[in-house]
Amino acid sequence: MDISRKRFVDTVAAGSALLLFHGCGGGGSYNGGNPPMQANGCSPDILSNHGHVLTIPVTDLDSTTARTYDIHGTADHTHSVTFSATQLAQLKAGTMVSVTSTETQAHTHLINVTCVVM
Repeated sequence: MDISRKRFVDTVAAGSALLLFHGCGGGGSYNGGNPPMQANGCSPDILSNHGHVLTIPVTDLDSTTARTYDIHGTADHTHSVTFSATQLAQLKAGTMVSVTSTETQAHTHLINVTCVVM
């Protein structure tokens, strides 16, 4: 039986406390040290990650203006990513949103974000 990520989180999160994990890096096009799905928050999947971290406060999902985040983390350089007010509303509704970071050191990162708001 296949189960969606959201349904799994909803099932696990019932009665669970909020946990926030930060990854320390990795590489390749897998989760690579990104935080796991949170019970009440946003979980980014930073592709080709090498130490970057994105944290989006749940309160930002109600923003009526764009929000920009620094994803420096433990990498030796930084990037930023911007989410429009529409994208933040999509995240609040449980829709996955993909954004591309700014370019630094001749590369960018594709970031897929999913949020669970209870």
